[in-house]
Amino acid sequence: MGHAILPSFGLGDKVVLVTGAARGIGRSIALACAAAGADIALGLRQEATGQALAGEIAAMGRKVVPLQLDLTKMDQIGRAVGQALDRFGRIDVLVNNVGVGPENLAEKVTEEDFDFTVNANLKGTFFTTQAVGRSMIARKTGRIINISSQAGSVALQGESIYCMTKAAINHLTRCLALEWAPYGINVNSVAPTFIFTDGTAPALSDPEFKRRTLAHIPLGRIGEPSDVAGAVVFLASPASALITGTNILVDGGWSVA
Repeated sequence: MGHAILPSFGLGDKVVLVTGAARGIGRSIALACAAAGADIALGLRQEATGQALAGEIAAMGRKVVPLQLDLTKMDQIGRAVGQALDRFGRIDVLVNNVGVGPENLAEKVTEEDFDFTVNANLKGTFFTTQAVGRSMIARKTGRIINISSQAGSVALQGESIYCMTKAAINHLTRCLALEWAPYGINVNSVAPTFIFTDGTAPALSDPEFKRRTLAHIPLGRIGEPSDVAGAVVFLASPASALITGTNILVDGGWSVA
């Protein structure tokens, strides 16, 4: 018998566009993909915030370009994707990392908060995916990874709109996986639990909130950005070639408890 072909988890010679890359989960994903061998396009709400990260990636010997990309501004989406394609010639992997959601009880949600959350989490994600997807369709290959949330699968008090948008992202993932499979495009999502970031630090610094949160997590710890980045690198790599339309929960068991 011949030797079995071993799976490859490397991203050598791949080009990865990461949105929301300035900090937290997005920053960790960009660094992890670069460490795996990829060149990186950084989608940034304020381009200037990505200079230090770009320096870290360049120091790894990888090519990197920071891009002005506020997902709530449609003109910036097309421009940033065009700049990435001009710089690298292609985008092999798109990581849609955006997740805003002003917390409020459903009866107190304002139209402004509703529109802000839906525009960033859904509209911005869809049209970024469309812009990159068109180039992937033309090349008949690509990987799209949506950063969802456990909030798309479980109910969280005071986060009805955020939960709604993340559930929609999960289903969009399945729809695009089916629609774009004939073009060799894999579409998957990664759904984290609470992760230690600048955004969650204020809430997690409250001992009572942290205690209540950990009570839902069988593995007994809050996540780190690298926990999410590991799942993304796997889905971006050749090792996941037969996986599409899947939502990987990185939630320490919250959804099964």
